[in-house]
Amino acid sequence: MKRANYLIEKIVDMDNLRLAFWKASKGKRWHKNVLDYQKDVEKNLLTLRTQILEDDLQVGNYYQFKIFDPKERLISASAFSEQVLHHALMNVCHFYFDRKQIYTSCASRKDKGTSFAIEQAKKYTKKYAFFLKLDIKKYFDSIDHNVLKKQIRNMFKEEKLVGIFTLIIDSYESEKGIKKGVPIGNLTSQYFANSYLASLDHYIKEDLVCKGYVRYMDDMILFDNELSTLKKSEKSIAYYLEKHLECSLKFSIFRKSKLGVPFLGYLILGTHLRLLQKSKRRFLKKYKAIQATFKKGLNTEKQYQNRLSSLFVFIQKAKTKKMRKKILFLNTN
Repeated sequence: MKRANYLIEKIVDMDNLRLAFWKASKGKRWHKNVLDYQKDVEKNLLTLRTQILEDDLQVGNYYQFKIFDPKERLISASAFSEQVLHHALMNVCHFYFDRKQIYTSCASRKDKGTSFAIEQAKKYTKKYAFFLKLDIKKYFDSIDHNVLKKQIRNMFKEEKLVGIFTLIIDSYESEKGIKKGVPIGNLTSQYFANSYLASLDHYIKEDLVCKGYVRYMDDMILFDNELSTLKKSEKSIAYYLEKHLECSLKFSIFRKSKLGVPFLGYLILGTHLRLLQKSKRRFLKKYKAIQATFKKGLNTEKQYQNRLSSLFVFIQKAKTKKMRKKILFLNTN
């Protein structure tokens, strides 16, 4: 595949930078750092433009905090000016990351996402007798910088652009002195992490000839009518990950498809979805937190409704009518 070139001119175009600011500020327009940036937005965007053109970018100013969703994760959020940079890059470079992907790679892609991944998995659940579910050990922390940089160089020819991506990659280490890891919280990290496994996707589809395969970031499911084929595939994938991508598998699950496929918080059955028990617990914890925040007067009515709506969208996909009725009944009494 021919490497992309002459993209910096598009990235530093002022209309692209304005769009990047709008995307970066979406949902947080009243945050102090966003308001401060907005006061002199044209001046700040011109400064960013100059920094890109003169190789004078400063990156790696992370604000770190932990979340428990459901397991403990360290989030490293970039300074707002860096978030604008990331959106400016990906407005233009999205296409070149995307064209590496197979059809059933579903994260960080237009018109894909979790709903698409679940529908694909549901289709394969009906079609194949067995499935293999794979997950990578500490995936974001284990992404190797040298491997990732090589992948970037294979996509982009322009030295200035490669240099910016390299700067962002080198700005973070999961362990000090070890050139591994991308921060959870960066827009660029989502693209890096999804793209990192693209070669594995092609290996699974083309070399292992797996016809039923879905991936959402590092959550992978393979389907087949022969359990022995899936067992051979697991060994081949584990070897490929360690040899080519410096990663290792955390766990593997082999099971009959008719018993249900656990994927992205749901148990996928032939005709419908059910919530996994851990998803129910996670939902109830978030629901109680939203209620408590609203009762303390920390959210407006509109913010409260928006947060509840987005939360209920997740469980409405599954067979949860009784659960929803019970929650709504308790809420009105």
